[in-house]
Amino acid sequence: MEKYLEIKKRFELNKNPDIAVQMEAYMRYKFKFYGIKTPERRALYKEFLKGELKNKVVDWEFLESCYEDEHREFQYLVTDYLHKMQRYLVYDDAPKILGFAKRKQWWDTIDNFNRIIGRIGLVDTRINQLMLELSLDEDFWLRRIAIDHQLSRKDKTDTELLEEILINNLGSDEFFINKAIGWSLRDYSKTNPEWVRGFLNKYRSKMDKLSIAEASKYI
Repeated sequence: MEKYLEIKKRFELNKNPDIAVQMEAYMRYKFKFYGIKTPERRALYKEFLKGELKNKVVDWEFLESCYEDEHREFQYLVTDYLHKMQRYLVYDDAPKILGFAKRKQWWDTIDNFNRIIGRIGLVDTRINQLMLELSLDEDFWLRRIAIDHQLSRKDKTDTELLEEILINNLGSDEFFINKAIGWSLRDYSKTNPEWVRGFLNKYRSKMDKLSIAEASKYI
């Protein structure tokens, strides 16, 4: 609690109500903001995160306190913290990370959690089955994590897993799902355009126009 209160004090001292109004409008008034832009926000806890990294232990109690805070900057701190501590995250931490992902949901945090989960998958293949299961979840935000968890893997992409996850989400009318499908294919097209062309040719009739447009951007 002491660490959380210290960060909260820093945020309070650096809040900007005018910028907060702009941020809240951009995020469709779903969250409250202090009005601290990303570079300034990260500067406020840069040294703190360095100290946490030296401890080599993820402080889940601290992260829970942060995630519960009504200000969106605290959810961003949680994702920054997890990125910083990535090397110490293991498969058994996935339920905790997904626990955050199930709350205060919007694309800004979800698209950080997918990378965090995805990197765990690079060192523990049990994540593959978890993502396959998640690709069928009723919560489309969790499905989005599954769809995009392999972003930036390049030649380490598990194409069999990617195809199965994408198939599980074809035919959706959810914007954030169709965008994610296109995004995942577009990203992989930079590494293997032929595979992506093959996927598009095979499943085009089942794909949303948005997904096709996104996937075809570089091919």
